[in-house]
Amino acid sequence: MKHPLYNICTLFCLLILFFSGGPPLQLPDNPPNIILILADDLGYETIACNGGTSYRTPNLDRLAATGMRFTHCYATPLCTPSRVQLMTGKYNFRNYEKFGYLNPEEKTFANLLQAAGYKTAIAGKWQLGGDAATVKNFGFDEFCLWQLSAGDFWYRYKDPKITTSAGYRQYEGQYGPDIFTDFILQFMERHRNERFFVYYPMCLVHDPFQPTPATEVFGRYTVQGTDDTTYFHPMVAYMDKLVGKITTGLERLNLRDNTILIFTGDNGTSPKVFSRMGNRIVQGDKGNTTEAGTHVPLIVNWPGNTLRGTVLKDLIDFTDFLPAMAGVAGVPLTAAGTFDGQSFYGQLTGKKTTPRKWIFCDYDPKGRDFTPQRYAQDHRWKLYAIGKFYDLQNDRLEKHPLPQSKLTRDGQRAYRKLQTVLEKYDNQLN
Repeated sequence: MKHPLYNICTLFCLLILFFSGGPPLQLPDNPPNIILILADDLGYETIACNGGTSYRTPNLDRLAATGMRFTHCYATPLCTPSRVQLMTGKYNFRNYEKFGYLNPEEKTFANLLQAAGYKTAIAGKWQLGGDAATVKNFGFDEFCLWQLSAGDFWYRYKDPKITTSAGYRQYEGQYGPDIFTDFILQFMERHRNERFFVYYPMCLVHDPFQPTPATEVFGRYTVQGTDDTTYFHPMVAYMDKLVGKITTGLERLNLRDNTILIFTGDNGTSPKVFSRMGNRIVQGDKGNTTEAGTHVPLIVNWPGNTLRGTVLKDLIDFTDFLPAMAGVAGVPLTAAGTFDGQSFYGQLTGKKTTPRKWIFCDYDPKGRDFTPQRYAQDHRWKLYAIGKFYDLQNDRLEKHPLPQSKLTRDGQRAYRKLQTVLEKYDNQLN
C-alpha cells in the first residue's frame, strides 16, 4: 500500500535533493522495491548454477531458476574501483581517486532512488572513506557498516566492529554478516508500506577465511591470525544462506512479488582459492585483469517481470547497474546526470533491446600491488591499450598474445572494433 504522503515527498525530494530545480519525474504508480546484493571476492565459478561444482548455492540457484542469469557480467579486478563504478555508473578514470575513497561530490544510485521517493539503506562493507555524514550524503537514510569508523582487517566476522546511526561498537560473540542481514530485515519491515532500496555490499567471502556460526569451532577460534582457505567452503554456504534469509523475509512480509533482487560480486575470487567447474580447475585471480579476476555472477529475480529460468549471454559491466535501476524505478535517465553505462532494464522485462558490443575497463589500483591496465573486450576477443590482443575462447589465461600480422579475418575485425573503443576513451582522458 502506498503511503498517503508518497507523491508529496517524492516531488519534494526530486526538487530539493537531486535535481535542483529540474522538471518533476513521472514515476510509475507502483515501482518495485530494489535490493542489490554485492558479494565480496566471489568469482563466476563459485556459483553452482553457473557450472561451479565445488560449492552448494541452493538459494542463488533457486533465484536463477525462477529469474534471470547473466553469463557475461564483468567488474574491475579490485573492490574499491568496482564499488565506485557500480555506485556512480562511471568508468574509473572519471572519479576513482584513491583506494578506499569516493569523492563526496559524486552522486550514487542511492541519491537517484532517494530523490525518486525510495527509503534507502546500506549494510555491510563500506570502504569509501568519510563518516556517518558521508554515508548520508551518498543517499542512504539508514546504515549498518563495517570499515566506516575503523579500517581494521580482522573484525568483520566474529566479534565485529560496526558503525550504525547509534554509533560505533564491537559486538562480542556475534557474527557480522548476521548483524547486517538482520538490520536489512528490520529495515524492510519498518518500511514495508513504502518503496525501499537496500544495498548490501557483503563482507563474505573476502579473507580472512574463518569459521562461520554453522561450523563447530566458531565459538572458540581466535579472530586475529585465523585465515585458512579450508573455511572458504562454509563461507560460500553461509553467504548463500543469508541470501535465502532475505528472500524468505520478503515472502513473510508479502513483499516478494513487488521486489527486484539483484545479486553480483565485486571482482574475482582470491588467488588462494581453487574451485572446480566440472573437470576444469579455476584459480581465483582477484587484482588482475584476466577472466578469473573480472568475471562475476549476475542473477536478477523480479517476479512477474523476469522470465523464469532465462539465461542471457549479453555483455554487462558495472557502469550498467545505475541506469538499469533507474529504469526499474521509472526514473528517466536524464535524471542520472553523467554516466557511462548502458541500461539492461529492457533485458529484464523481455523487451527487444540492443545489447552491448564491448566492455571497457580503465583499471588503476592506485597504491595496491597490481599492474594498471586499460582494455576493451567482447565475448571472445580482448585488446589492451598496450597492444596485447587475446583470443579468450582459446586462451582463457591470456598466455599467448596474438600478433596483428597473423590475425584471422574475424580477429582483424574485432581488433579494429576494440581499438575504436580504446581511442574513444583515450580522447576523453586527454
